[in-house]
Amino acid sequence: MKKLSIALLVVAAAVGLVVGGASGKSAKTTAGTQVCVLLPDTTTSVRWEQFDKPAFIAAFKKAKLTAAVVNALGQQQKQLAQAEQCINDGAKVGIITSLDTGTSIAIQKKFAAAGGKTIDYDRQIVGGIGTVYISFDGNQVGRIQARGVISGMVAKKTYGPKAVIAQLWGGPTDANAFWFKSGNDDVLNPLFKVKKVTKGPAKFVPNWNATNAQTIFEQMLVQTNNNIQGVVAANDGIAGAVVATLKAKRLKPIPLSGQDATVQGVQNIISGWQTNTVYKYVPDEANAAAAAAVALFKGKKPKSNSTRPNGSKKQPTLVIPVVSITKANYTRLFKDKFLKRNDVCSGEFKKFCK
Repeated sequence: MKKLSIALLVVAAAVGLVVGGASGKSAKTTAGTQVCVLLPDTTTSVRWEQFDKPAFIAAFKKAKLTAAVVNALGQQQKQLAQAEQCINDGAKVGIITSLDTGTSIAIQKKFAAAGGKTIDYDRQIVGGIGTVYISFDGNQVGRIQARGVISGMVAKKTYGPKAVIAQLWGGPTDANAFWFKSGNDDVLNPLFKVKKVTKGPAKFVPNWNATNAQTIFEQMLVQTNNNIQGVVAANDGIAGAVVATLKAKRLKPIPLSGQDATVQGVQNIISGWQTNTVYKYVPDEANAAAAAAVALFKGKKPKSNSTRPNGSKKQPTLVIPVVSITKANYTRLFKDKFLKRNDVCSGEFKKFCK
């Protein structure tokens, strides 16, 4: 942990930023922190460190605001301590990717008590007091996933009344998991109702963890005697667990969704083990949140284009569209410089690349 902290401080110094500490204890104000970005972990997705962090650093450097961009490594109390450090250092705007509702609301209240404001980033803090919620369109994500699986089943000629679709939703403590699920439901429930296809086992995956997903999917296969024709998986990590299980049991590929357009996800797509993934160009989201933070810091109203229910109120929301990535269009990720061709087209996957 000491080496990690030193590395973060070196990076911060190089770009003119102050990275808040994790102790939460009173500390001397250094250069003064104006904006605090609280990222959640490194396990639910590679995006937080690979894409969100550098995008935020670049955006605030351009805006000439001093920002702390820190990662809680999946620890709620660490995130709380990081927020306290930011506030001690003078931060008036907090961008929060929630780990859990209770801790996130506590952080929001601390910012408010210090005269600051907060932004819900990527995950809505239900019951919280965030000024604006900035996220990709979660319902659209879920619809793309479900439609991808249905299209895959049609292409394989397995779609029909007896075809079973299993669902592996995201973490049950993440409001986004329910938003994605709503899109799955919008597409699949009408089909289940008229028996166009059969609803199979469906469960949330604790912490979005791939190991948990693999255990759950193994149980689903036992429950159905391996009779599953399609799987709606909430992200590429969960989809990867499905692929690993199918390979271990020497079962054939089945239509399978994902999310985040990761290297693993795209490799599974080009090799025929995954049908689609949902591409969310993270810099768009980070830049939108940075712009909102700059507006709040200057006492202005941040942009929004819709609202989302949040308890008894409607929260101003900036929704960003997403794209389905399949074998037909995956090279877009290289053109957008979201992924590197050499990372995807390596080893056993090189032969599948265009």
